[in-house]
Amino acid sequence: MSDIVDEFNSYREKMNSRILEDNNKIIKRIFNLDTNAYMEGALNVKTKELLGLVASVVLRCDDCVRYHLETCHKEGLTKEEVVESLSIATLVGGTIVIPHLRRAYEFWDALEAKAS
Repeated sequence: MSDIVDEFNSYREKMNSRILEDNNKIIKRIFNLDTNAYMEGALNVKTKELLGLVASVVLRCDDCVRYHLETCHKEGLTKEEVVESLSIATLVGGTIVIPHLRRAYEFWDALEAKAS
C-alpha cells in the first residue's frame, strides 16, 4: 500500500521540476508563495497544515489532500488530530467529499505502513 506514497511523490517531483523548467515568473512566484505560506508564523506549521488539509478536502483536490497528509505525518500529527480535521472538512464540505475522505484514509494508512 505504501506504493501510493512513492508513486505520488515521484510523479509530483517529476512534474514540478518539469513545470519549473519553463522558468515562468508567475508560476515560480505561486510556488514560492505556497511554500512561504506554510512556514512557521503566528500559526505553527502543524496548524497551517491542518488548515490546508481541511481546505483541500472541501475543495476536493486529492493531490493537495495527499500533500498535506504527508506533511502532517512528517510534522508528527497524530491520526486522531488528522481524523478530527477530516471530520470538520466533511461537515463543511458535505457528503460530496466522502470519496475524498476515503482516499485520505487510504493515503494516511499508506503513510503509517511506510513509516513502520
